[in-house]
Amino acid sequence: MPHRATKIVATLGPASSDPALLMAMINAGVNVVRLNFSHGKAQDHIDRATLVREAAKRAGREVAIMADLQGPKIRVGKFAEGKVMLEQGAAFVLDASRTEPGDVRGVGLDYKELPRDVRAGDLLLLNDGLIVLAVQDVRGEAVHTVVKMGGELSNNKGINKQGGGLTAPALTAKDMDDIKTAMSFQADYVAVSFPKNATDMEMARQLCNVAAAEFRHKPGLIAKIERAEAIPHLEEILRASDGIMVARGDLAVEVGNATVPALQKRMIKMARQHDKVVITATQMMESMITNPVPTRAEVSDVANAVLDGTDAVMLSAETAAGKYPLETVLEMAKICEAAEDAESLEHAELDADFNAQSFTRIDQSIAMGALFTAHHLGAKAIVALTDSGSTPLWMSRHRTNIPIYAITSKLATQRRMALYRNVRPLLAVTSGDRDVALMQAESHLKELGIVKTGDVYAITYGEPMGSAGGTNMLRISKVA
Repeated sequence: MPHRATKIVATLGPASSDPALLMAMINAGVNVVRLNFSHGKAQDHIDRATLVREAAKRAGREVAIMADLQGPKIRVGKFAEGKVMLEQGAAFVLDASRTEPGDVRGVGLDYKELPRDVRAGDLLLLNDGLIVLAVQDVRGEAVHTVVKMGGELSNNKGINKQGGGLTAPALTAKDMDDIKTAMSFQADYVAVSFPKNATDMEMARQLCNVAAAEFRHKPGLIAKIERAEAIPHLEEILRASDGIMVARGDLAVEVGNATVPALQKRMIKMARQHDKVVITATQMMESMITNPVPTRAEVSDVANAVLDGTDAVMLSAETAAGKYPLETVLEMAKICEAAEDAESLEHAELDADFNAQSFTRIDQSIAMGALFTAHHLGAKAIVALTDSGSTPLWMSRHRTNIPIYAITSKLATQRRMALYRNVRPLLAVTSGDRDVALMQAESHLKELGIVKTGDVYAITYGEPMGSAGGTNMLRISKVA
């Protein structure tokens, strides 16, 4: 398989739960499998996690599992007929106290706080912005609106407020239970929906660490940026997280479609500057839910995310419920590789800001030294013997045409590194003796066909061997 720097996240669902198909998708290029906790019961997720681990084992490749929490249900209730058709100019009432099913005049709310979060003049966007309601006034528990943009509204569709401002907490009681479920199978990442600030992420981390303590596990935390309120707090959210997801669906509804492309670029750049990972998500290959080939616009969208430097591109309904899950993964991998080839021609040099970097840690300096030296020597590979995965993460924050191979003896570290751009994580137990370990690493690389006689590669490691955060050595080797 060619070395593809950009990783692919695929959502597991009814369309991709066949073991043979899932194995084929992993072989086709899936690096991370997303379990969407908005659907299914706890046991369903436990069973799916087992399915993923078994499929990865049969494919001979490790993948990370990301548990994506549902977050607050900011939705309308159910309708007597399952759906209604709202006409422009009609009155429509969103009533938090309503218990009977909805009709064309109004509907109940899953989100009971809405009457306290809105006032006259606010615009409410339903069903991903396809329906727009203008708030006329609020009377008790009832929000009286006029339909500005009509259409079909069905059960449990989402509600956003233009410009943000809904007070729903990021973590619900269901999310707290789901965190326990996710930790029971040691999910490698937990994606937190609708965080507004660093406090939301710190609370999620505390809950994850408590739930995972008995398994001696610590998941990576991904903040899904999908609320307008999160944008001013982006830097503090990044510091409190291990990465972010550019969740373009809800974000576009709140801030407007036209604002999202520039925000996406800004978020990717900021994540890389803060040594965090970043996933670009929502509608990347949407047409492939029903069609065997993507649109030209979708090809450009995926390619631009790659050129911006995203760690991963994500598939949602395309692989969870679409007709062509395997074909979608193959197409996405092809687009990523083509964009990276173009990028390697355009950016033959290391990052322009590389020389302006300043480091306070020895292991970070060694990581940067490896990149710089390998680039100027034209090395075949950059290799990191790593315990925690920190050194490969730092290396992956800079653009280089040289593939990074991270060798670790820890399965959890290998899986976590599956999300890092341009890092191929390898599981291998190496000796505590430095010379033996370096020899073992080179043998492993030769067996995999990564290096051959005469190739030059850079390798980083720590002395004494095996101490976390202890990378302090850089060696340039030529394969004998």
